[in-house]
Amino acid sequence: MEWRWNFSQAALKVKSSAIRDLLKLTQQPDVISFAGGLPAPELFPVEGIMEASDYVLKHEGQFALQYSTTEGYRLLRRFLAKRMTQKGIVVDEDEILITGGSQQGLDLLGRLFLEEGDWIISAQPTYVGAIQAFNAYGVKFHTIPLDKDGIKVDLIEEAIKEKNPKFIYVIPTFQNPGGVTLSVERRKKLVEIARRYQVPIVEDDPYSELRYEGEDLPTLKALGSDVVILLGTFSKIVSPGLRTAWVAAAAPVIEKLIKLKQGADLHTNTFAQYILHQFLKGGGLDKHIKILREEYGQRRRVMLEALRENFPPKVKWTSPQGGLFLWVELPSGADATALLSEAVKEKVAYVPGPAFFPNGGGENTLRLNFSNASPKLIREGVKRLAKVFSAKIG
Repeated sequence: MEWRWNFSQAALKVKSSAIRDLLKLTQQPDVISFAGGLPAPELFPVEGIMEASDYVLKHEGQFALQYSTTEGYRLLRRFLAKRMTQKGIVVDEDEILITGGSQQGLDLLGRLFLEEGDWIISAQPTYVGAIQAFNAYGVKFHTIPLDKDGIKVDLIEEAIKEKNPKFIYVIPTFQNPGGVTLSVERRKKLVEIARRYQVPIVEDDPYSELRYEGEDLPTLKALGSDVVILLGTFSKIVSPGLRTAWVAAAAPVIEKLIKLKQGADLHTNTFAQYILHQFLKGGGLDKHIKILREEYGQRRRVMLEALRENFPPKVKWTSPQGGLFLWVELPSGADATALLSEAVKEKVAYVPGPAFFPNGGGENTLRLNFSNASPKLIREGVKRLAKVFSAKIG
């Protein structure tokens, strides 16, 4: 008799991320992939991490290889608190929880706030990993469209009155997937609305350190520390493989998250935290970010130039000031998912837009990543995409 697994309803509802599936394409050496949000591996600070690892093993091995506290290595949290304070964010080290990547932070916030049938407000399109994390709790998304200045904040107040959401999820700086940045005026208004209606904001901030032009903007957390839960990560600015990120929030939120995390994994990798702290305290982070800004900034410029030179006139795209992505809009009626199979035949890949729309839509859109390919490959990959689009949509 065939064995039957009696999975929970929540597990049965979980679907694989389109991006995770598409990452398989990057394993093919002849495919130029603009699909994943992968940092450039040749830019990883390997020597700095080697030196930090060697120091930690020689001088702190008995602690770094041991179990640790759920909230995370205190010296790492202290470093983060000091760095955030310098950026205008009022936070104490005890208001920071170290997580196994920002994705764990999203999942823990889902456990903390969400029950089946709850509403959350997000941009449309929005980060597919957040959609996947929150969908596991049976939530409903009320989506707000984006424009060149980010999520349309003037539509949020009415949405709060209508849906009574548990929180507002936003990526205000170099949004994934749109690449757009929320203006200062809208940031202030969003915080004011959230405070007035007692609806917390979840600010996902993986990219703000990767700015290539323009001036830094205050985080939502800096503008409204009492109502904003901030997610930060080392994945894009040091290494995703270390799986180390953080949540900064008011003490009552952190206290609850610590208890939830205890049941999930006890604590984040101790060794990785010690290595990161050793690397960071020596000034390695700012030096490395400077390298990333120069190289990724060049790759962004190359992709924008290649798009202008090769893409059909009917195709539109964003011009982000930072981050890792730009957003492409094909003419109405085009199907980016169907065109992907044609693109793969030409040995180039991207992420179709529907993956970023929690309630459906976006069939004529797609996301391109510019951080993982060299300038030479970016030019070639854009030419290949242009060939596909020109043949199919004119």
